[in-house]
Amino acid sequence: MAQSLNTKVDLVMDATSFHGMNNYGRIMIGDRGFEYYNKQKVNDYIQIPWNEVDYVIASVLFKGKYIPRFAIQTKHSGTFSFSAKRPKEVLRAVRNYVPSDHMVHSLSFFDVLKRSFRSIFKKKK
Repeated sequence: MAQSLNTKVDLVMDATSFHGMNNYGRIMIGDRGFEYYNKQKVNDYIQIPWNEVDYVIASVLFKGKYIPRFAIQTKHSGTFSFSAKRPKEVLRAVRNYVPSDHMVHSLSFFDVLKRSFRSIFKKKK
């Protein structure tokens, strides 16, 4: 079993990790980092210290009414995607430790299409 990074826990919630296959477990947000522990496999865990977090990217739909998933982009290890039962509470807890300019919205489907069409037309000129 993994040793927790945190000395004080702010939030614990059921969640799903999209790192590889979908894994069900729990998210723990505390004073020293973001942690995810798998319910079934004890040795399957993700620990991200706050000083390693570069961006928190939220997929926002319906003008903030629905947030299906969020991702944490680290400085060295890549991006980890998660979904939670109540993602707004998770993002509010993360906001206490990550600066607000490092919490961003992901691009919508139409924004991705718009960028692809613009890049196609720029290449033809």
